[in-house]
Amino acid sequence: MGGAAFRSATTAVFSSSSSMAGRMRRVWTLSPAGLPLALSNSAWPSPFPRSFTLVASPPPLSSPTHLRLRGRAVARALLQDAAATIFSFSGAYSLVRSIDALTERNLIQKSLSRKIVHVLSGLLYMSTWPFFSTSAAARYFAAVVPFLNCIRLLSYGLRIFTDESLVKSISREGKPEELLRGPLYFVIILLLCVLVFWRDSPVGIVSLAMMSGGDGNSPVLLSSSSTLQFPIGLVSKQAYASLLSAGFADIVGRRYGTTKLPYNQEKSWAGSISMFAFGFLISVGMLYYFSAFGYFHFDQPEMVARVALISLAATVVESLPISHVVDDNISVPLTSMLSALLLFGP
Repeated sequence: MGGAAFRSATTAVFSSSSSMAGRMRRVWTLSPAGLPLALSNSAWPSPFPRSFTLVASPPPLSSPTHLRLRGRAVARALLQDAAATIFSFSGAYSLVRSIDALTERNLIQKSLSRKIVHVLSGLLYMSTWPFFSTSAAARYFAAVVPFLNCIRLLSYGLRIFTDESLVKSISREGKPEELLRGPLYFVIILLLCVLVFWRDSPVGIVSLAMMSGGDGNSPVLLSSSSTLQFPIGLVSKQAYASLLSAGFADIVGRRYGTTKLPYNQEKSWAGSISMFAFGFLISVGMLYYFSAFGYFHFDQPEMVARVALISLAATVVESLPISHVVDDNISVPLTSMLSALLLFGP
């Protein structure tokens, strides 16, 4: 503070005495603008101070200024969360509608369209979590998206409303009742992960990555090269064949797809290997993605080893002959959750 400004300030000196420490002083000043400025709250022996620091006194928590600033922060957080919710829901709705349109035009077979929705919807939904604010209510805004999808599946599955294109794109046999099983379980797991674990816990992130990327990719890798159907003249047969033959899915499916597991003839080695590989890679990728935003620390060797164990446990459970009793959309994420809780902690 300059000499002229310091001399223009009004200084009040409060003195106290002590038989042991002698006279002690605390100095407070008022700036010319009337803002309270305070010297450091430490006391020193009279009459000369050893050192002092000029600091601004914060406004009281109940002051109008503090309440106004807090109200603005809350309003900004609500606006950000509302915008992120609309963006996330619009993206999910657009994805399903786009796949519906491709399925209706027979550009994508029904079996593949269901898996595309299964894989992309969960991963894209998770990718929008950093768009939400840091407020405590952010997770509840994010939960609106799977909650609305849950209501939507219930309304179509119970035949309250009808949407043949939706049913065709996300069901196996085109029956509305199928929406009340796998697809409904899927959005319920999404809702559980966002409310219980959220983005600062590796547990929910790995569980959703294994359910979406791992379990969703294993049947896709076993699809034949005729799964995708392009309009005649769009691409040449040679280019189409080269594109498919160069893909990892075609290589694994053609070479290992016929070799079944000895304890489950409905599952193959190729499906289990692809689930482990894709689940592991996508889980590591999503963990790195969220750690880049500072939600947790990504310790590469330790986390990679833990994710490998979680992926192995989920792959083993998915390969068991229990799918007619427990849906994969339940057994895989629950196994991932329990394994992640044991390895990462709550």
